Amino acid sequence: MTLTPEQLAWFQRNFARVADNVEQAIIGKRHAVELVLIAMVSQGHVLLEDVPGTGKTSLARAMAQSVDGTSTRIQFTPDLLPGDVTGITVYDQKTGEFEFHSGPVFANVVLADEINRASPKTQSALLEVMAEGRVTIDGVTREVGLPFLVIATQNPVEQAGTYRLPEAQLDRFMVKTSLGYPDRAATIQILEGSGISRRDVVPVITPQTMVEMATMTNQVYIDPLIYDYIARLLDATRDAEQVRLGSSIRGGIAITRAARTRAMSQGRGFVVPDDVKLLAEPVLAHRLILHPEAEFDGVTAEAVIGQTVLTVPPPTQSGNA
Repeated sequence: MTLTPEQLAWFQRNFARVADNVEQAIIGKRHAVELVLIAMVSQGHVLLEDVPGTGKTSLARAMAQSVDGTSTRIQFTPDLLPGDVTGITVYDQKTGEFEFHSGPVFANVVLADEINRASPKTQSALLEVMAEGRVTIDGVTREVGLPFLVIATQNPVEQAGTYRLPEAQLDRFMVKTSLGYPDRAATIQILEGSGISRRDVVPVITPQTMVEMATMTNQVYIDPLIYDYIARLLDATRDAEQVRLGSSIRGGIAITRAARTRAMSQGRGFVVPDDVKLLAEPVLAHRLILHPEAEFDGVTAEAVIGQTVLTVPPPTQSGNA
């Protein structure tokens, strides 16, 4: 089914409205805001690797407020238990039955702050809910609802007392990015508004609108040449001499879904190679495992993806609908 011009305009308008709204709280970080929004529409999740004080919490809160949804924050610490994340069942002596107390994952936007400070057992509590949008406790499966976005953060500077995220969990994140420090102009704008205790934003769309936008992206056309291009990029990450383990097929699925959303955000009902190029680093880099020798030489996964994009030729033509 072909998307109509009216549907494309509706999607593009709503996407821009949410991005503009979030940018009121996260000044000067349009690219990062759009990446997070692309992940949310594509029903993916985001890993932010950033130093403290760059606005990660404000981003999660502003994203939830913009879609009139709920947001929660989980501060990951070594003593955090899986039940503190997903929820637990408690025996009610009055009724003689077990009652479920939902955890903070039952929200539209979940901020998992400093996720690498919790034990691997607690980190893994997020695996099922991130992959399938549901939680199974004591044999009972409960849906967390839509839209659902996990924004996890980790501090790349202070590594003492942290637990590296396992590759299986890294693979669950659609996008890895960072906010970083604002430029001078944005810094001045932030300082001028520093008297405001908290930058709350007003809702601009409803959660149901976000779900409709996510459903609509499934109709975006992708030419077979674009599929082949994505497959060749995945193969190139696996064949690179600096890489011990390349991108999984889940990475290919993620970049396909994200490219559909990005195309619609630009008012197109079809994917072009530039959509894939723009998303290659944030979607694929964190899925690579480099050889220790390459890491010792200063090679980064981002650099490998950048070189891959340069060396793998994009299709010279693609159809559209």
